[in-house]
Amino acid sequence: MAGSLARRYRRLLFCYPRAHRRAELLATLLEAAPPGRTRPTAREAADLIRHGLRARLGRPASRTVTVWAVLATIISGLFAAAFATRVGWETAEPLPRAAQTRTLLAEILPEQDFRDIEDAPAMFMIYGHPLSWAFAEEMLFFDGGEYALAGVGGAVVGFPATPPQETLDRTRHRLGETGWRVYRPMVEDTYTTLLARRGNTTLTLEVYSDPTVYAGPSMLEPIFLTASFQRATPPAVYPFAILGGIAGAVVAFLLFGWASRRTDRPHPVRGLVTTLYGVAMFFWWTPTLMAVPQSVQHHLGEPHPSWHPMWEWLGQPALSLFFVAGGGCALLGLALAALPRPRTSALPRSAPS
Repeated sequence: MAGSLARRYRRLLFCYPRAHRRAELLATLLEAAPPGRTRPTAREAADLIRHGLRARLGRPASRTVTVWAVLATIISGLFAAAFATRVGWETAEPLPRAAQTRTLLAEILPEQDFRDIEDAPAMFMIYGHPLSWAFAEEMLFFDGGEYALAGVGGAVVGFPATPPQETLDRTRHRLGETGWRVYRPMVEDTYTTLLARRGNTTLTLEVYSDPTVYAGPSMLEPIFLTASFQRATPPAVYPFAILGGIAGAVVAFLLFGWASRRTDRPHPVRGLVTTLYGVAMFFWWTPTLMAVPQSVQHHLGEPHPSWHPMWEWLGQPALSLFFVAGGGCALLGLALAALPRPRTSALPRSAPS
């Protein structure tokens, strides 16, 4: 039983730096343990982890340094995972071409004549164009929410030959017959949205109950129906997110620990580095705390054949200005932490006798 308890204590003592007399701590813990104990108590484990991380971060007397390290580690891991998911999206199958889109629409809605079906130039677009430096201002100044997954589809203009509800019922029946999974319709005041998925392709269909309200492509004709195909989240996104998140969290913890040890007293810019860290955490956590509850409510409130990309759950790129400002503060803080610390004054020489 003593051997089992010692092994568990050793695992917890890995939280301490290597040069922190782990053997002496282990001997003290074993001597203080009552007879028959085979595992540390929850309180002992929490204390060893907390004090070990404080020592590893170079602030053994600080009561809050572990909290700040955890905040930096979590948010950095989340942002790294979001970037990794964008890389994972590169494995997605290209969007259907215009000819393939017409074939899919003819299979689902053979009686409708769709217009304006064009190839999508990229998987993700902003204002109908692939992302480029020309859209830097839109991305930074609160218009980045327009950066979204592209779709390929078209519209049916004019007044319908059949009632909108009948069109919806026929479409749902054909989708089921052709292997699509159909989700519950979302009914609004003037239109109904129908979502479906088959394989790695999703369909968004909108049928307007009052076509006269919506102007068509020529701004003179009413729109009766729109349909758009998109790609569902590719499977590679998930391992990319996990590995990217872990890597980002580990790097963030190591950098935080390095900066914490560097700026422990005495250091000429200790206060400034701490302030920059606090500002960076504010800029990074504020969009996340705002976006996550809204995203959860949005996804629970309506069906989603494929969830929104992870970066949107973090308020990006709609609030990318916050991310950039926080990143600038973090980088400046690291650069200041790298400044040389003042040398300790040498002991005065003894006076000659």
